[in-house]
Amino acid sequence: MTLKIIKTGTWLYDSVEKSVDVVGLNYDWWYELSKADNLLGKDDAPLCLGKEGYLYYARFRHAGEHIEPTWVDTDGYQTLLDAMQAAEKKVEGGIKWQ
Repeated sequence: MTLKIIKTGTWLYDSVEKSVDVVGLNYDWWYELSKADNLLGKDDAPLCLGKEGYLYYARFRHAGEHIEPTWVDTDGYQTLLDAMQAAEKKVEGGIKWQ
């Protein structure tokens, strides 16, 4: 299993700058969590990876960490843009992406 930080950014929470990132994982994080917790239904299947071989997830609490296991704060997306948009919907005032 591979974690790669694809995009980083900052956002403001009560005038305090906070970090956010988008990571690429070569597996469906939420599916694997359900599998580990023995919560999969018989018809559950992992999401298909995007063209680059990743699913993209935004992280707020663990932004900048390169270690696994990690925790993600959005659903998985097949494109970086979709994951960035999901992150932006979670904060007020927008995200300044680097």
